[in-house]
Amino acid sequence: MQTQKSQPDRPIGPAIMNGFRMRCPACGKGAMFGSYLKVNEHCPDCGEELWHHRADDAPPYMVITIVGHIVVPALLAVEMALHPAVWIHLVLWLPLTLILSLVLLPPVKGALIGFQWAVRMHGFDPNDSEREALPPSHRTDALPAAKGS
Repeated sequence: MQTQKSQPDRPIGPAIMNGFRMRCPACGKGAMFGSYLKVNEHCPDCGEELWHHRADDAPPYMVITIVGHIVVPALLAVEMALHPAVWIHLVLWLPLTLILSLVLLPPVKGALIGFQWAVRMHGFDPNDSEREALPPSHRTDALPAAKGS
């Protein structure tokens, strides 16, 4: 039977909270994102590798669920209490839905990446077969094809 080297525990709660704050899940200081949703390859503070994340479509689904649970009950409460015209609903709820979605997407993505880091999903585990040795910016398969060839 093969034994694996024991690795130090990574507390899930602090990693998720650091991610939600859009900070490195390891140190909690460095910025996780280089732009709105672009994850830095490394933490600028501690150097932790962040390119291993596989957030994919999970953050938008989570944001849809969260925003839906906020907007729908509020919309129904306003409708039952005040019976406003449809245009008032549109003016009120469409911008609120859009703003909430755009504001919540980066923190939710950060929290998911923090969770993946804490439980060593994908390449966050050095012993994982999915682990990629180089970040996307250093891999030859990630470079755009030469034009005119």
